[in-house]
Amino acid sequence: MTELELLALRRQKWHLDGRPVRSLEEAREFIDSVGLCLMYPERAAGGGPLLAPSFIGAWTGKDDHLPNWQHAFTDPRAQAATELMVRLLREKSAFEANIFGENVFLIAAGVFPYFYGAVGDRNPRKSHRPGVRPEYSPLARDAFEAVRRQGAMTKNKLREVLGRGPSEAALDRALAELGAHLLLTRVDYKPAEGAYWDTLYRWAPEAVREGIELSLPAALSALVSKYLDCVVAAEAAEVAEFLGRFVARTKVNEVVHALLAARELSFVQVENGSKLQVAPLRKEARG
Repeated sequence: MTELELLALRRQKWHLDGRPVRSLEEAREFIDSVGLCLMYPERAAGGGPLLAPSFIGAWTGKDDHLPNWQHAFTDPRAQAATELMVRLLREKSAFEANIFGENVFLIAAGVFPYFYGAVGDRNPRKSHRPGVRPEYSPLARDAFEAVRRQGAMTKNKLREVLGRGPSEAALDRALAELGAHLLLTRVDYKPAEGAYWDTLYRWAPEAVREGIELSLPAALSALVSKYLDCVVAAEAAEVAEFLGRFVARTKVNEVVHALLAARELSFVQVENGSKLQVAPLRKEARG
């Protein structure tokens, strides 16, 4: 396989070949196919592009002059793509996670239990009182308890419930903290009111339950395989760069080695180097 052939396969899978994703049905098919997707292109630690599809790219149907999240508010394409993305979230065809800051990270419904198993809180219903679960800030614990008790609410409503004490920036940080641990999630958006937040275990109880029952190696193995299916083939460092955003890179490397030993991953020659890919089915497996 040449680099150009690999690039062509990715462009086709990521809908960057002139086939824009515009309808809700097309959006469902796209997110189911890629499994993991960023809303906007992201930069890797080394400065180059992070190897992952973007929803704005699929909506546009090409990858030239795509906005990043910092400049999306000035791009009319971003609003239309965001409206379609919110429809996916609303019907639970996809879920979001606050892993890349302001850049929304989308996970297909079929992949989400594995993502939860790798990232999510193992006791999502447990009270987060002061002195309990110290990894969360006091404001995050208070915000979680408010939503847990009273149900889905907007950020403005949450500030009222909390006594208008926290600043908007502080509350944004608390919501981001809870979103990163998959305790709260946005469940709807109305232009006049903003986003509605609810506990994830109440919004998607079956997916959360399934994720809790998965071990970290099992969950991460599924994510590694799905990521490689999404990008067709990748260097081990590229796999660790992407999945290392939410799981320790040492764990990612351990799982890659285990999957290679189990022959669930293999190497494919790409011009002068080799890349990881999901191992083709053996003849006995096909039969």
